[in-house]
Formats: sequence, C-alpha cells, structure tokens
Amino acid sequence: MYTLKKSLGQHFLKDENICKRVVSSLDGLRFDQLLEVGPGGGAITKYLVEIPGIEFRAVELDNEKINYLEQHFPKLRGKVIAGSILEISQPFKGAFTIIGNFPYNISSQILFRVLEWKEDVQAVVGMFQKEVAQRVAAPPGNKDYGILSVLVQAYFKVEYLFDVDEESFNPPPKVKSGVIRLTNIGNPWKITEERKFFNLVKTSFGQRRKQLRNPLKHLFPPDVLQDIIFSKRAENLSVEDYVSLLKRMK
Repeated sequence: MYTLKKSLGQHFLKDENICKRVVSSLDGLRFDQLLEVGPGGGAITKYLVEIPGIEFRAVELDNEKINYLEQHFPKLRGKVIAGSILEISQPFKGAFTIIGNFPYNISSQILFRVLEWKEDVQAVVGMFQKEVAQRVAAPPGNKDYGILSVLVQAYFKVEYLFDVDEESFNPPPKVKSGVIRLTNIGNPWKITEERKFFNLVKTSFGQRRKQLRNPLKHLFPPDVLQDIIFSKRAENLSVEDYVSLLKRMK
C-alpha cells in the first residue's frame, strides 16, 4: 500500500462514479498523446491506460506512489515521469492533452505551466479546488473573474463541468472541488507581445477595486488615460478589451 502525504497536498479520489465522469470528460476530444498529472493511487489512471491508440504518460512527484503504480499497473512501467509538473521538460513532442486531479497547493501554477506549453496543449481536463475552477471559468463582470480568467480564456475555451463533494476523497479536503475542461482555441486575438499582455493583466488586477487609470498610470501616456475605459475596474474588461489596451501601451 501507500501513505498519504499532507505536505504534497494529497487527496485521492475514491468515488468510482466521479472517476468515470472525469475520464468521460475526455470524450469528444481528439488526441494521440495524454499526460496525467499526479496519478497518486491510480484512481483514474486505471481507466486512462486502457484508452486505445494513444501514448500515455504520467508525472508524479512521490516515489512511493510511482513504485505502487508500476507494481499495480504493468502498462505504466517506463511511462511515469518522476518529478513535478512545474519542473519537468515538456513531456511529449508535438500536441498533447493533460488530465489530472491537480494538487490544490499548486493548481494556479499548473495553469501557468499550461500557458507556457499552450502551443502544444490541445486540451486540459482538470479537477481543482472549486473556487479556482470558478475563477478560471468566470466571465467578465463576475466577482471571481481575475488574472487567471483573462490569461487562460485568451487561449482556451473554458467549460465548468461539475462539482465534486468533499466525501469523494480520502482524506476529505476542507473545500469542494470542481472539474473544468480547457480546449485550445489558438490565438484568436493575435496577441504578439505576450509578456507585455501578461504584465498588463496582472497590473490591472493589482488594485482591482480601483478604476484602471490608478494601477495603469505608469503604462499609458496621460492623454490615453483620459479614455472612458480607464474609469472601469479590471473585472469589467473582456479579453478583447485587454488586447485593445495592449495596442495603446507606451
């Protein structure tokens, strides 16, 4: 058997119906290469390794879990990458899809990793802490809409699929979970200065309760700051609005 490690934020799925729902969220997605993040005790891995005609890999930080997985799932031998999703090299050449019950303590960082790999990440099916999942999926004007919403939605279609109750896990986390699906939409707004765009969005939400001309005053000429859009708050701007601002920066 294996032990649960709180230091790694481990909460393992035990509800088979939820496991099957997570895996079935891949239905309709076309992929040849699939990466599972944090397989843990193999709750969904046992279904993923049976998907025909794909190359499957998993990334797991906990060596004890790697040994357990390779003993219980012979098909996994040689296919588990030891390490953190935040530190490994891109696991496949070319396009791939990601699935996982993501560790809650690094879930936002995982999404930024997905953005780094977005040229090749076709889709993501992920279980997150519910408030993170809601944040990623939130539309403009919603109280949950923030930096992650804008940056992820600039490159991915986001669907909030379903809630997952605390009792579906061992041990039960103190929060509810939510499963979302991201589908790559390319770069529809033709963002060329990506780093500048990311900085604009992060700076805008740095003082989210204030009108935009406050946090953004050092990024735009004084005459541009007179535009009515700068009297809005960060949460009221769509991805398209941020892209239009990007074109007017100093």
